Amino acid sequence: MEHTYQYAWIIPLALLPVPMLIGMGLLFFPTATKNVRRMWAFPSVLLLSIVMIFSVNLSIQQINGSSIYQYVWSWTINNDFSFEFGLLIDSLTSIMSILITTIGILVLIYSDNYMSHDQGYLRFFAYMSFSNISMLGLVTSSNLIQIHIFWELVGMFSYLLIGFWFTRPIAANACQKAFVTNRVGDFGLLLGILGFYWITGSFEFRDLFEIFNNLIYNNGVNSLFVTLCASLLFVGAVAKSAQFPLHVWLPDAMEGPTPISALIHAATMVAAGIFLVARLLPLFTVIPYIMNLISLIGIITVLLGATLALAQKDIKRSLAYSTMSQLGYMMLALGMGSYRAALFHLITHAYSKALLFLGSGSIIHSMESIVGYSPEKSQNMVVMGGLTKYVPITKTSFLLGTLSLCGIPPLACFWSKDEILNDSWLYSPIFAIIACFTAGFTAFYMFRIYLLTFEGHLNVNFQNYSGKKTSSFYSICLWGKEGSKTIQKNYCLSTINNNEKDSLFSKKTYPIDGNVKNMTQPFITITHFDNKDTFSYPHESDNTMLLPLLVLVLFTFFVGSIGIPFDQGIIDLDILSKWLTPSINLLHQNSNNSFHWYEFFKNAIFSVSIAYFGIVIASLLYRPIYSSFQNLHLINLFVKMGLKRSFWDKIINVIYNWSYNRGYIDFFYVMALTRGIRGLAKLTHFFDRRVIDAITNGVGVTSFFVGEGIRYVGGGRISSYLFFYLFSVSIFLVIYFYYLYL
Repeated sequence: MEHTYQYAWIIPLALLPVPMLIGMGLLFFPTATKNVRRMWAFPSVLLLSIVMIFSVNLSIQQINGSSIYQYVWSWTINNDFSFEFGLLIDSLTSIMSILITTIGILVLIYSDNYMSHDQGYLRFFAYMSFSNISMLGLVTSSNLIQIHIFWELVGMFSYLLIGFWFTRPIAANACQKAFVTNRVGDFGLLLGILGFYWITGSFEFRDLFEIFNNLIYNNGVNSLFVTLCASLLFVGAVAKSAQFPLHVWLPDAMEGPTPISALIHAATMVAAGIFLVARLLPLFTVIPYIMNLISLIGIITVLLGATLALAQKDIKRSLAYSTMSQLGYMMLALGMGSYRAALFHLITHAYSKALLFLGSGSIIHSMESIVGYSPEKSQNMVVMGGLTKYVPITKTSFLLGTLSLCGIPPLACFWSKDEILNDSWLYSPIFAIIACFTAGFTAFYMFRIYLLTFEGHLNVNFQNYSGKKTSSFYSICLWGKEGSKTIQKNYCLSTINNNEKDSLFSKKTYPIDGNVKNMTQPFITITHFDNKDTFSYPHESDNTMLLPLLVLVLFTFFVGSIGIPFDQGIIDLDILSKWLTPSINLLHQNSNNSFHWYEFFKNAIFSVSIAYFGIVIASLLYRPIYSSFQNLHLINLFVKMGLKRSFWDKIINVIYNWSYNRGYIDFFYVMALTRGIRGLAKLTHFFDRRVIDAITNGVGVTSFFVGEGIRYVGGGRISSYLFFYLFSVSIFLVIYFYYLYL
């Protein structure tokens, strides 16, 4: 086993040849490299598969042997300073490396087809490989400086991938927003690293934990300074994992290609903040204020992300807010000290959310082939619907991912989310109530996404394969039948574009251009593997895009089984606890949690009931109304129960405005920071021109006029100069003696 660990350098470095060869090929042989561009997907997948096999092998050895391995070599040696680079292989490293490689392989296979038509195909695969290298280097780092180096590399390639389509202004703005927001967290992280080096004199995790714990035990360090440094470290994780209040970059990051959203913004990059907090948890656990801060930020993010997802129209943006909320659950678990539950949810959520993002990419891919659809409209759920019969495989996989995220057994996220909810009751009943309430919200907005996308009929007329037009879809109006212009104006609660107020629930149709309606021939050609297929209707994706979805469905079904808390001697299903034993022992926690069927079923029934309640409410509001249920409206039921309609009107409008406007947080940042900084810059500019420059220019002008005046006084006669000199001295002496003897 020791021999195997010596080759752990394969994990971060094996992928390096691919982007280097792509770059050299584009530099020296651009035409030939572009002509064989599709071949570069194979070595990318092959090398990442080798890293995955090696990571799985190390993980199996850790599960069987419960060992931690560290290999370091000197980088800089001075009299009082020694900096080392190294690899740290433990359970946390192996979990993250398996997530990165397995999801990375599936995303690369998916991207080969998804990006086949794009001129930046080679650039995309080079960025993806470098991103995977950066993440693998981050999770294998053995010290804080090394983590910061790879942390910045991850941020750089995130910037490049978000702005991959940089010619689109919205994508360019999104990557700049992500870059600036993460710089706030990265600056805090760097200050925290330097602060802990000042305290302990070491960057290495093993030495850092030991020295710091001894200082805390012996009261050898200032508690206020320690809390400040730990808070700065946590700021880095807050920005990278999109926690409140530095979450604003994540929804806009969806402007990048969908495979990017599936990889770095669902499974890897945004998980880097969770990884950092988990890695530094031995430091944080001895500082109660920091643990309370972590749990507080986590629970705020849980609720905020869920509420902001309620009224979004963009399918990827809705999933982004869902990611934010689920990352909040992980941060909450870490703040509560539930190390196992946090990492368990990290695993299950990564596969389920990757499935949902790749499924959304398949949906977008099919919608872009419809007449008159732009890339922006192809992600708008308001104009979707009725895709079930066109994309059945995508629909089934998306439904399973949705059920998993809702916490429906026996899918993956049920086991991990249920464990976090159970631990939250022991930590704080208030936090537990909020977490459970948000679980119902999660089920609601996830099924809203599913119902708006797949149920009913397609919301736009188009020529289908048989030449017949489908009927337009009329989605449900929350207030009943459409008839009152006042109701339409005030209570139908969404927009189809920036200039027209409309409703997610209204019965209004969205006609397409007349010229488009008259088209009788297929209009678009989509090229995959040199085969040209024409479509004028939604269609299922090719097999290379469906294969990753089916594999992720298997993960979504079975990955939760590794953490089932069942250990009865002969049957031991709790693989995760054995996997995490070294890390749990480092945290001085008990890894052998007793399992009781009664407690398990009681808690499971409660959490699943909340999820089903959210699903039912979403079905009542967004499921297409059939003739026998046409007069059934949720608000009418409340009105019949004696509750005033105006009361519900206000509640619905407040919730919608809060969600659709992103909680007004972006608006606050624009007013307080963007416009505030611009105003300060204008004020500084005015002060510089009107005050500083005026003083300088005034001195120059004054000198000019004085010199010009004196020029006419001089006549070139020494007797005149001597007279004026003596006269001036006499006047000065008179004044001086006058004040001296006064």
